[in-house]
Amino acid sequence: MLSKNQIKLIRSLKQKKYRLQHQLFVVEGKKAILEFLNSKLQLNQLFTTTLEFDVSDVLQTTITPKELNTISFFKTPNVALAVFKISKPKPIDFNNLIVALDDVRDPGNLGTIIRLCDWFGVKDLVCNTDTVDIYNPKVIQATMGSITRVNVSYLDLESFLSAQKGIQKFGAFMNGETIYNLKLPNSGILVLGNEANGICKQVEFQITDRISIPRFGDIQEAESLNVANAAAILLSEFKRRTL
Repeated sequence: MLSKNQIKLIRSLKQKKYRLQHQLFVVEGKKAILEFLNSKLQLNQLFTTTLEFDVSDVLQTTITPKELNTISFFKTPNVALAVFKISKPKPIDFNNLIVALDDVRDPGNLGTIIRLCDWFGVKDLVCNTDTVDIYNPKVIQATMGSITRVNVSYLDLESFLSAQKGIQKFGAFMNGETIYNLKLPNSGILVLGNEANGICKQVEFQITDRISIPRFGDIQEAESLNVANAAAILLSEFKRRTL
């Protein structure tokens, strides 16, 4: 049975300030929860309407579907909701390709980019402090568990790029050199910008290589690609060249 304090705590985790305050976040759905349980992230508490999880009785609470509906962030709740502890990011590995995001605000885009990093073997994702929180429930849902395998760091992106001397920093622009003509390295930093405004001027000054995805249509009036779609194309091309 859920207590009032448990309900209050879980509901509060929908907001970033309370996630930071309690260092906790919510994962919903059986498949996603199993991904997290199989990771190194630490479970705080599991609430489930079934007994299908191999979790100690201390960390597992059986609840009714009505109670799950009370705490769920979904319109149609799944069979379980889990609360996990936020872990500290690991040191960044500069020997491989790193993806950096400048002010990406849409939770779905961030979640998809995390899945793409996981798919293409990118271990480190760097975000500026204005990028949407990775523990936002919509981001967690969109990652489909990939967040457990990608190291995400939030920092001052301009300072981070400035400090990386001798490392190629690729920025995605509409007027950059076509990605298909470039010789791409195994390591470096790929920077993707805000959905509406692209890479900001302060970060742009740190870019060493301006790259773009060319348009092939007869009428080239499409304004731009969605940032997650652009990430898919660019990561595919980076990895294809390193095979």
